[in-house]
Amino acid sequence: MWRSIITCGLWFSLATLAFAEGPTFNAGFAKRNITPPSATPMWGYGDRHASLSEGVADPLLAKAVVLEVGDQRLAIVGMDIGRGPTAAMMTQIRQAVAGKAGVGHVMIAGSHTHHGPVIELTDREGFGKGQFDDAVAYSRRLPELLIEAIVEAKNKAVPAKIGVAKKNVAWNRNRHTKRTPKSTDPMLAVVRLDDYAGHPIAVIANFAAHPVTTDEGVLRFSADYPGALQRRVEESLQTNCIFMQGAAGDLSPNRGELTGIQYGEKLGDEVVALATIAQGETPKSPSVQAKVDQFKFVSRVNFSNPILVASYQGAFFPELIRNYVEEFGGGIEPELTTVLINGELALVGGSGEFFSGHSTRLKERCDARDTLFFGYCNGHHMYFPTIEAASEGGYGGDASVAPVEVGAGEEMMNRALINIYTMLGKFPPEHTHE
Repeated sequence: MWRSIITCGLWFSLATLAFAEGPTFNAGFAKRNITPPSATPMWGYGDRHASLSEGVADPLLAKAVVLEVGDQRLAIVGMDIGRGPTAAMMTQIRQAVAGKAGVGHVMIAGSHTHHGPVIELTDREGFGKGQFDDAVAYSRRLPELLIEAIVEAKNKAVPAKIGVAKKNVAWNRNRHTKRTPKSTDPMLAVVRLDDYAGHPIAVIANFAAHPVTTDEGVLRFSADYPGALQRRVEESLQTNCIFMQGAAGDLSPNRGELTGIQYGEKLGDEVVALATIAQGETPKSPSVQAKVDQFKFVSRVNFSNPILVASYQGAFFPELIRNYVEEFGGGIEPELTTVLINGELALVGGSGEFFSGHSTRLKERCDARDTLFFGYCNGHHMYFPTIEAASEGGYGGDASVAPVEVGAGEEMMNRALINIYTMLGKFPPEHTHE
């Protein structure tokens, strides 16, 4: 076994002629333990309200890969928590990794485990301070740990080979729609990174299914099935494994009688098999192109209505909701990150719980050799149902948990597709929306 759109930022191409022999494609890996050191409210189930955690079932980790060509770099980070970093955290992280490591772009995603910590509480009276000081301290420390991991991964970057393998599997199911056939995204994808000697750097696994295999009543931190998957791959292949959640907004695990750990291990076995056949190659034309788009959509929920806000506070808890209301009160402002690696591998990240139809249609319409979608990436703006899913309503489709205007997800996927085709040279850059 082997060892309404606002465009932010500029187009970055790492295909540089800095060296006569051409640029090299480098990769590095690092990780940090991000398990809270003390009891905090747990993220994922409203019925818990502000109940504090009662220990650790298994550690929560953040794992980072930095891809580098010349002096331009992209960080891909998978975290064993429920969501991507808050907007304030993202600003802090971006500024720090750009200054300390020259990392110009990041894709930082939560696995969406429902047994991780709340990270939204802030250091203000009524927003977390005084009532949940340990959670506030954790939220202050988390971006520092992510910065450390990214900087270390950059410092460890070496010339690398890359391979991609994927297959459709029957390990998820649509929990939302009553339409038939039910939409799913069955694709399990693996990105394998090796050094030139064939020694492993990391495996990135991408799959879509809600990590809800641990009982809601268990108040211990757990990475849920993605943790079991990663451990299985690391033990089998003696490498590092990063899990990147897909468009899981309407997808649950299809595990039958398997426990959550067994389900994760079975998926891990599938990842091992794919990684074995994903023979790494030295890119002929190393490059990374990346673009970040920020949007502003009308909210379907009137967050200025005190009666409505009070109902949310009762469903969750007041300090948490005050932070959400402050963020969402002026509209929903999600982020889209589009990346093309070596002209062949497209990565698209969205800051919320996108439904599977968004991901499958994007992949069907995209001419890149391989296309992966990362949900819960660079933020979290609740559910993004497809138009038809919003018409059905129900949990995930109605405004109560999907406040973004109907059609927002489709608009973002169209933008991602235009970005990719522009990166592929199908459209001149000046024809893109600015």
